[in-house]
Amino acid sequence: MATQSPETAAPQRRSKITPEREQEFYQAVLDLLQEGGYEALTIEAVAARTRASRSTLYRQWCTKPQLVVAALRSCKRPFALEGIDTGSLAGDLRAVAEAVGEAGEACGGDTALVYALGHAALQNPDLLQALRAALIEHEVKTIQAMIRRGVERGEVAADNPASEFVPAQLIGAMRVRPLIEGRPADRPYLTRFLVASVFPALGLTP
Repeated sequence: MATQSPETAAPQRRSKITPEREQEFYQAVLDLLQEGGYEALTIEAVAARTRASRSTLYRQWCTKPQLVVAALRSCKRPFALEGIDTGSLAGDLRAVAEAVGEAGEACGGDTALVYALGHAALQNPDLLQALRAALIEHEVKTIQAMIRRGVERGEVAADNPASEFVPAQLIGAMRVRPLIEGRPADRPYLTRFLVASVFPALGLTP
């Protein structure tokens, strides 16, 4: 009997798991990361912690970076920045501050975890790429689109050199304040940051 070629063979099906079971996997990943860091985390350890088979985990998440990113996204409140369009750049950025400030508290105390992953990502290109694609790039592109709309409306000069740094400023402020002051970068803090630093650089009136 003729065998199927790789091109015609049916694709392997992913086993279905419930949202509750999926969350158990994610929580185990986050707990293990906090206990031992990224390098100590293994698929085998997650399987043992959740009493699951390794094959179940590998079918759902092919690599460790994919599983880690999925776990981080599970506890990160969506920024929903793509829905922001207040009609002015200042209004859009204030709305970003609100969304980012709320998201910064979604996982409650994950700052050390994020910094540990950031350090690991510098040594692991696959992890770095996964973190960028899943947690950063979309938000950056959305903020850049807000800046472009501001330029089109004449609110910001097209050649303003500060425009390209706005995404890094907002995301950086969210991550750095807990390290420096031991407090989350909440909405009031990020709003003050906008008014004192970002708006003047862009030539916006608070």
